[in-house]
Amino acid sequence: MARITRELSQAKVAIVHDWLNQLGGAESVLETLVELFPRAPIFTTIYWRAGMPKHYQSWDIRSTWLDRAPGIYRHHQMYLPFYPFAVHSMDVRGYDLVISNKSGFCHGVRTTRDQLHIDYCLTPTRYVWDYEAYVKREEIGTAARVALRLLIRWLRNWDRRAADQVDYFVAISREVQHRIAQYYSRESTVIYPPVHTERYHPSDAPPGDYYLVVSRLIPYKRIDLAVCAFTQMRRPLIVVGDGRDRAALQRLAGPTVQFTGRLPSSEVAHLLAHCKAFVFPGCEDFGIAPVEAQAAGRPVIAYAGGGALDTVIDGETGVLFPEQTVESLIEAVHRLEEMRFDRMRIHHHAQRFSVERFKQEFTEFVTTCWEQFRA
Repeated sequence: MARITRELSQAKVAIVHDWLNQLGGAESVLETLVELFPRAPIFTTIYWRAGMPKHYQSWDIRSTWLDRAPGIYRHHQMYLPFYPFAVHSMDVRGYDLVISNKSGFCHGVRTTRDQLHIDYCLTPTRYVWDYEAYVKREEIGTAARVALRLLIRWLRNWDRRAADQVDYFVAISREVQHRIAQYYSRESTVIYPPVHTERYHPSDAPPGDYYLVVSRLIPYKRIDLAVCAFTQMRRPLIVVGDGRDRAALQRLAGPTVQFTGRLPSSEVAHLLAHCKAFVFPGCEDFGIAPVEAQAAGRPVIAYAGGGALDTVIDGETGVLFPEQTVESLIEAVHRLEEMRFDRMRIHHHAQRFSVERFKQEFTEFVTTCWEQFRA
């Protein structure tokens, strides 16, 4: 791992994170940032102490007044208008370097000219800039949609102004880099997020006859495409994960589709290493699960959009399909079944996204920015 310069190691660093009430890719990045800067406090809008991993309790986590709002840990979406104000209330005065780990609004934390602010952008706030696509599959009444549009217009203005205060943007994929340019008119550097590829290993045994999905079961993940496609093809599909879409997806599913709910990580690793292929039908900002599948030596069938364009090599580590339709996905499955893949080649490709690689690249980037800033 690249070494942090002596001057930077003596700097006071603060990490800013949107919210801590659920685990996801953002939290994986946060954990790695804490490893890089173990003395840095974490500023966040809300922190569900009982609902997050126990080792988080040893961190210096500082939440805002929004943390006291009724029911916010399980229903944080209801408080959408309040997050910009909560972020503005964070007091990061006295810190030399502020690193925001943003998927929501935390890049709007107030800093001064004497502070270096680097934003690791997981995405420009999805439900603000891609509002129509985000709510298309949600059950929202007409009056609520009109009110939300007015709110979204205000949030876009706020979000755009907040981005102007960031010194350097880092994007997690070329797709996110494009959005940063489109929505914020800012340049950015792509540094792929950390994936624990060391936890997955190819199996010497022949693959099973089942295909695999590992995902939260929510609308934008488009698991419905996989369920319908494999029901129509009458091929085995195992769906690991849970979410509010599960009941609706089970109604769509035929007898060849199995839902397991959430499983221990060891069982997921075993399923990954022995599946025929991993299915990834959504359009993600990056997508950690396909990289984990490739680390296990298995090919990926993915929609040709978002982060999959960075992580899956068509014809070499998997198959990309051009349209988010059942027909396009079925065609990709047929194409994959006519191909042969080298599991070790797929495994080695996944190492491009390892945790150690992230630490190396991010440390070098921060060090360069710090030297330029201090100069």
